[in-house]
Amino acid sequence: MLFIVGILVVIGSVIGGYSVHGDVSVLWQPLEFVIIFGGAFGAFLISNPMKVVKGCGKAMGFVVKGPKYNKAAYEELLGVLFSVFKLAKTKGDLALETHVEAPDDSPLFSNFPGFQKDHHAVEFLCDYLRILTLGASNPHEIEAVMEAELDLHHEEDAAVSGAVLSMGDAMPALGIVAAVLGVIVTMSSITEPPEILGGLIAAALVGTFAGIFLSYGFVTPMGKSIESAFAADTSYLNCIKTAIIGHMQGYAPQISVEFARKTLTSDVRPTFAEVEEMIGNLPT
Repeated sequence: MLFIVGILVVIGSVIGGYSVHGDVSVLWQPLEFVIIFGGAFGAFLISNPMKVVKGCGKAMGFVVKGPKYNKAAYEELLGVLFSVFKLAKTKGDLALETHVEAPDDSPLFSNFPGFQKDHHAVEFLCDYLRILTLGASNPHEIEAVMEAELDLHHEEDAAVSGAVLSMGDAMPALGIVAAVLGVIVTMSSITEPPEILGGLIAAALVGTFAGIFLSYGFVTPMGKSIESAFAADTSYLNCIKTAIIGHMQGYAPQISVEFARKTLTSDVRPTFAEVEEMIGNLPT
């Protein structure tokens, strides 16, 4: 919703403001747009591997929908973690084996359908629970491995958002390229009457306008939006990490979950009372 509102505000403010004193039809210069968009996309393909290109395509969903983790998603996650740790405390870490080996068929995870559908988060949690079932017991060593994985995850995400931001940074310069080419066309028609030369000069200047407008009005904000969405994704995994380390250090499930809850930002963090109520309503 905010994405749509933002687009309307940008277009309404810039184009609407210009239309009060100018002819909007002058701004429609398809060849200028081809130069800017084509040049930016070509540079994007040159500078990024296929993995990043595909990642940018998938990340466009974040721009429209925003971060996928809200307060309800985190509350569900804390419920998952509590249920897992309670089972491990009651029957031992080996009791988790059947659940982590087949999470899609797990009766434990099936109580949390939103989490169960998040394959990345499920894989992250199950990988480290599997390590516990194999006998790992040093929380400091596991924490170091988890931090290394999260750092790598952050680098991969940063490559995607950085590619979009770089494309936005290139557009003003490509707008100047389009404007210069327009000036070349104008100079080759220097013998034409003033009304024709005026139109050619206006078309050339549209290139500069379009490059700056598209960069700062759309592409760069989209890159920042992707960056924020990826940061929320990392925060979700970090919440899982904190809880697992608490469990490995021997704390009760409620304490491990509370450690995880305290890592959340205020806009998505359920209160202590809300978590307590949620835990009390979990299936046995």
